[in-house]
Amino acid sequence: MSLHRRHFVNLAVGAAALPLMPYIARAQTYPARPVRVIVGYAAGNASDIVARIVTQALSERLGQRFIVENRPGASGTLATGAVAKAAPDGYTLLEVLPTNLMISTLYPNLNYDFLRDIAPVARLGESAYVMVVTPSVPVSTVPEFIAYAKANPGKINMASTGKGTSTHVFGELFSMTAGIEVQHVPYRGSYMSDLLGGQVQLVFGPLAQSIEYIRAGKLRALAVTTARRQATLTGVPAMHEFLPGYEASGWYGIGAPKGTPNEIVGTLNREVNASLADPKVNARLTDLGVVALPATPSEFGTFIAAETEKWAKVIRAANIKPE
Repeated sequence: MSLHRRHFVNLAVGAAALPLMPYIARAQTYPARPVRVIVGYAAGNASDIVARIVTQALSERLGQRFIVENRPGASGTLATGAVAKAAPDGYTLLEVLPTNLMISTLYPNLNYDFLRDIAPVARLGESAYVMVVTPSVPVSTVPEFIAYAKANPGKINMASTGKGTSTHVFGELFSMTAGIEVQHVPYRGSYMSDLLGGQVQLVFGPLAQSIEYIRAGKLRALAVTTARRQATLTGVPAMHEFLPGYEASGWYGIGAPKGTPNEIVGTLNREVNASLADPKVNARLTDLGVVALPATPSEFGTFIAAETEKWAKVIRAANIKPE
């Protein structure tokens, strides 16, 4: 286990060991003012949608406003850097995504170290990503797409939310496994308008962001990236049915600056998990294709450490290089 991974797991274990009586009164006073949850992508993206569902529930449960603050740009590093440097008092939190781990691997010289500087607080849930194409692409299955891509090299543009993000890496894993080449087109903001307009033809995007367009027939779903088919997309196969071994899941969580008191982390973890158990919150997430997966800070930290190693191997194997 690497030094950084050991450090991150230790942070998580420490956060799980909640002190008793001397700290209970302090925990009960939190939050005493509004809490910001920084999201590294623009409003309307899947991460933003999920964050707003959970923060609304937290606001209702804790009696203080939990405010989503969108800080898009630089593949989420602006948001992560801001939280890494924020006061560790529980009033500035980060929505954590797989991209955080991928970017840390791709860009080792950032002005923060994700595994060192962000403490795990709570896991929110897991979501399938879905391979979608515009209706102008004359295919309806993954094998047809692979054959079309091989017959038309350079004619398929794949959108992403930035180099090294999950939308990019999941697509590169597909291209590498299928033995095809597509043109990567990274976006600083949302790619959705260009995808719907046909300027780009392919994306591996979060199901939560694409599902309504799929239902309306504006995008065509070819496969989900998870190991199992999704109940919210009846009839859409899983990618591994065509490419054995392919599996890529999106997920969402909450992190805090290192040094955030254990009792505050404990309060947040308890209230997030209670929110996920609320039938109304759970139903809203389920409708978006998000499966609630509560976890302790320690469990979430162990999960993140494993995910970091997994995607670092993919980035190296796909030869993804920083800009």
